[in-house]
Amino acid sequence: MSSRIIRQGSLLRHTALAVALAVGLGGTGVVLAQSTSGNIFGTAQPGDTVQITGNTGFNREIPVDASGRYQISNVPVGTYNVDLKRNGAVVDSRKNVSLTVGKGSDVSFAAAATAASAQSLDSVTVTANSLPPVDVSTVDSRTVITSEQLAKLPLARTAESIALLAPGAVGGSGYFKGPTGNSLVSIAGGSVTENAYYINGFNTTDPLSGFGGITLPYGAIDQQEILAGGYGAAYGRSAGGVISQVGKRGTNEWHFGAQILWEPNGAASAPGNDHYVIDSANHSAGDIYKYNQRNKQTVTTESAYVGGPLIKDKLYIFLAAEQERTEATNVKTQDTPTYQDQHTRNPKYYGKLDWNITDSNILEVTGASNKQNYNASQYAFDYNTLQRGAYIGQDTSGSPTLNKTGADLYSAKFTSYITDDLTLTALYGKMKGTYSTDVSSSVNPHITSPSFQNPDLNGGNPITNDNPAATSFAANHKSTNTNLRIDLSYHIGDHTITGGIDNQNIRDKDDGQFTTGPGYAWVYGQTDEGAPIVGEPGASNYVGNPGPGGYFVDKYKFNTTASVRTTQRAQYIEDSWQVNDRWLVKIGLRNDQFTNYDTSGSAYLRLRSPQWAPRLGATWDVNGDSSLKIYANAGRYYLAMPASVALRSAGQSLYTREYFTYTGIDSLGQPTGLTPIQTATGGPISANGEYGLQRDPNTAASRNLKSEYQDEFILGFDKTLGDKWVYGAKATLRKLRNAIDDVGDSDIIRQTLINQGVDPTTIGTIQGSYLFNPGRASQFLVPNTQGGYYQANVTNGDFGFPKLQRNYYGLEMYLEHPFDGKWYGKLDYVYSKSYGNSEGQVRSDINQKDVSATVDWDFPQLMEYSGGELSNSRRHVFKAYGSYQLTDEFMLSGNLSVSSGAPKSCLGQYGADQSDPVGYGDFYHYCYGQPSSPGSMGHTPWLYLFDLSAEYRPMWADKKLAFNITVFNVFNSRETMQIYPQAGTTAGPESNYKATVFQSTPRYARFGITYDF
Repeated sequence: MSSRIIRQGSLLRHTALAVALAVGLGGTGVVLAQSTSGNIFGTAQPGDTVQITGNTGFNREIPVDASGRYQISNVPVGTYNVDLKRNGAVVDSRKNVSLTVGKGSDVSFAAAATAASAQSLDSVTVTANSLPPVDVSTVDSRTVITSEQLAKLPLARTAESIALLAPGAVGGSGYFKGPTGNSLVSIAGGSVTENAYYINGFNTTDPLSGFGGITLPYGAIDQQEILAGGYGAAYGRSAGGVISQVGKRGTNEWHFGAQILWEPNGAASAPGNDHYVIDSANHSAGDIYKYNQRNKQTVTTESAYVGGPLIKDKLYIFLAAEQERTEATNVKTQDTPTYQDQHTRNPKYYGKLDWNITDSNILEVTGASNKQNYNASQYAFDYNTLQRGAYIGQDTSGSPTLNKTGADLYSAKFTSYITDDLTLTALYGKMKGTYSTDVSSSVNPHITSPSFQNPDLNGGNPITNDNPAATSFAANHKSTNTNLRIDLSYHIGDHTITGGIDNQNIRDKDDGQFTTGPGYAWVYGQTDEGAPIVGEPGASNYVGNPGPGGYFVDKYKFNTTASVRTTQRAQYIEDSWQVNDRWLVKIGLRNDQFTNYDTSGSAYLRLRSPQWAPRLGATWDVNGDSSLKIYANAGRYYLAMPASVALRSAGQSLYTREYFTYTGIDSLGQPTGLTPIQTATGGPISANGEYGLQRDPNTAASRNLKSEYQDEFILGFDKTLGDKWVYGAKATLRKLRNAIDDVGDSDIIRQTLINQGVDPTTIGTIQGSYLFNPGRASQFLVPNTQGGYYQANVTNGDFGFPKLQRNYYGLEMYLEHPFDGKWYGKLDYVYSKSYGNSEGQVRSDINQKDVSATVDWDFPQLMEYSGGELSNSRRHVFKAYGSYQLTDEFMLSGNLSVSSGAPKSCLGQYGADQSDPVGYGDFYHYCYGQPSSPGSMGHTPWLYLFDLSAEYRPMWADKKLAFNITVFNVFNSRETMQIYPQAGTTAGPESNYKATVFQSTPRYARFGITYDF
């Protein structure tokens, strides 16, 4: 859809017994969906029993079977003592066995009571005579970061910053933000809207558009799991990755603590200014495009927690709170020359109750909240004097963030260990979102692109007024998201079979945007004086020639306010089959159903036919001692359509432009002396037929529409190196097989009906912007004059589109030194490439956030030369992070990221004659008349980021008090991360072309004081 953007060992020992058990039991343990638990398994003498006891009162006892094996599945993450009992007496034990989410811990007992040790796979501690962990029980691509690591590593305090430690994860475009302003990530070539977020098993993904999700306070995270591929059938609605957080819980000892962090502006390097790169009518190369040197920022974060037993061994509580306060100043670009004093508050809360009803029944209740309160006073800014001017008003633009936004969630999870082999879990929760923006009180229309005003009429200086934004978000926007999961796990012989349902209901109330002031904005423009602004005479989108000098103005109206809802259902089954003592196979199948409803409550998308998503994974313990694992995975992943798609594709969307020449500009920036420019409609034009009329749900989408899905293939290995290291490699291939976007070429649909023999006089109005599957044949219903419908069977060839393509391939290599009491370190290198003609649901290079309603696929001219390297592609990424305990009191840690640049593109007007046949301006893949595919203009510079932290925990404070300093971007690398891609025309070049729109954050420091009791 046309863009609405306006210019602007104790690990495994080498014993015969260990060799037999390493895979013979370990792989059969299954952790239930959206995992918050792990497994404990092993071997012992048949007839004995094994009892585990945790510091949270969790207590289970299970017999060893006739083959000498035992398994305790779905154990809450924590630390446990494992006792071997014979005739009721403890004959052997293992202390402090740690569980990592989604993993298995091997605790085996030899026949004699003095036998060897426990293996904690992916544990953060090992013993000197132990092999490093190679987990032969998992087939997925998983990175788990524990609270111990989070307390040491120099990281920004967001889930996404943690996720960037995972191989294959790269930062998303700076245009895209999460629900509370956090930056987003792309995982293994997926767009930023294709990730799923979880807190304690509850799906917290942004239900409206998929931009991020609700997350925990940093100090409340027990473990964060990042799944970058190969995950089982329990997970769905994701084609990128999964970011799952497990929150802390109370234990049998009371603990409390507090922390203060301070990032003073005085300890930060000043950012560099952004400059124009090309000469144009209004600016010269080297002139300041964005004045950053006035930008300042101070961040203060306070947090506290408390946890312990309300009833020992029975009922526990954990509470945490965090607030981040940011005071900043920001100067915007010359397109919108304003100065802002910004004030932001980001409070987060978390609470958890754990009730051990019996040894076989557990109830967990979670509450969490994320909020953001933002306000900014706006002033005029004079780029000639680089001085702040008069007060304009409050920032109500909703960009980069709304004034008030956030969500509260509550969930309850019940786990019942019905028998030793049968486990039931049930989770129900609700998340309520609020999204509020203060609407500008100005009655004046916003002036957009004032730099394109005729300089003969404004005295050479752009004229604006007190309206700070062209559009505003609805003031009372709210959403609710309910999630019900029921999972059942049954262990029988060499099989552990799990199955369940995963249902979500989403309601989105008063969502959307509208033009401010009197309901419209003025958008100034300039183009070739001798050619039509849009199209050619006779075309449905035709707009005639501009005025003298190529100057024109259009009255822009936009309104998508609506209330909509979606339902999402899924069922899955998975078998974890231990084929023999070295081979584990996991076979799963998931079926998703998605239904989206429009503003009237009618279903406009019914994607309910079986959508089978098979998952197959296997591991081979080559040597039988967990020293070398080879694994493979293949799977299909379906992606749901979020609620906001209905706003433009199935609502009462209004998006029109009415064109004029002008002879003057008044003191408020408004054009005077208006003369209408001839158009195909004789008035306002809408490229997608969005004239504010309720969309017929039968004409919102192709009748044969199928869900977006992706296929993935993984092959890799993990290998121990000596007794202190692990290394490995992995190859990943992802192919987007089907996508959903909108198509606006109603002329082709109409012509297809005529070719089918339909009388053209009986064809009704074709609204355009049908949702369809790019690259596939489509069946569109078109209203006729008799009150019924015709069906247009349009092939991909009829549209003149290329085939859909988004391919990702990556090769990862890593080397890891598990923590040995002194130091931990990991080094990753990923070579990858993401290429094709579709980034996914959104488009990064042009800041298009309308999910599945991008510029792509609207008209064939927009897809010429559209294949190339995609925006989230980074060919080379090196990551290294770790910590070193210098002494008992001093600790150092570091985080290094070195990545090659993002692909650059040039967009302009269409073809060699640089025309605009479909009214999209500078969105064609042509650069000054020459074909220009994505990435053909090279790449942004390599980015080198190194963060360093030092901590002092004095013995005189019993190591409960800590002083910390962290320096981010130690070497002050300041590089362009994204450029403005629109070039304009040879006759009228776009002055912003190639200018930096996002650069890396300069060096800054964070000081901290922590107390833990």
